Amino acid sequence: MDVVLEGIAFGESPRWHDRRLWVSDWGRGRVVSLAPGGTATIEAEVASFPLCIDFTPDGRLLLVSSADGALLRRERDGTLVPQADLSTHATTPWNDIVVDGRGNAYINNIGFDFPEGEPRPGFVVLATPDGGVTRVADDLQFPNGMAITADGTTLVVAESYAEQLTAYDIADDGTLAGRRVWAATPGDHPDGICIDATGAVWYADVGNGHCRRVKEGGEVLDTVGFGRGAFSCTLSREGDPTLYVVGQDFNTPEDAPPSGIVAGFPAPASGAGFP
Repeated sequence: MDVVLEGIAFGESPRWHDRRLWVSDWGRGRVVSLAPGGTATIEAEVASFPLCIDFTPDGRLLLVSSADGALLRRERDGTLVPQADLSTHATTPWNDIVVDGRGNAYINNIGFDFPEGEPRPGFVVLATPDGGVTRVADDLQFPNGMAITADGTTLVVAESYAEQLTAYDIADDGTLAGRRVWAATPGDHPDGICIDATGAVWYADVGNGHCRRVKEGGEVLDTVGFGRGAFSCTLSREGDPTLYVVGQDFNTPEDAPPSGIVAGFPAPASGAGFP
């Protein structure tokens, strides 16, 4: 394990973009990029928890500001502008986002106020580039990480409470159909996910403090220990294949030093698909 970034208050939503690793620090309401030499740059600041990110096909940063139910877009000059209004669909927390090659953004909502609220099913909406928002999937048990296959035809959603990865076929208009279990993960509660060039999925697990690589059907191919809560992961697209895992100790005292880190692990294959 090679620690590449420390001192994160609450790290999530890692992405590989423009030859750099990007991470959202929910605890500080900021998005940080990490250059190959190790220099960290604050790319955007939004006071929201959660604060998940992805990128449009032309490279602009999209941020899910759960605090005000908005999908924001960072313009070339660094300003943040509204991309879509999510607030009419729910007031409960908006969570992960993945954007496909056509610019369609899939954003999920966990469906209840976590951790105090009574668990209820969550859902996924489709936010199109013109600002339209449509609900496209329901009855998900704590939807978490999402990824789209390299050919753009399949969306995979981590259902943390159901202990499984769930797949949908993506239609030409962006709607979803053909729901099925892509892989059961008994004993694990998958959080953030990513897809590699072989078509396997890596998922992070907070409670078990590890990341696992599985193939469709559920066969476990690899496991890496993280030593603390593993919240999400992403893969490099250039150079030696590297799995980047972000996470922290869970339920630590408020006055404790930040425990969030990003660590890199050698991986069998580079990243593929979206994000």
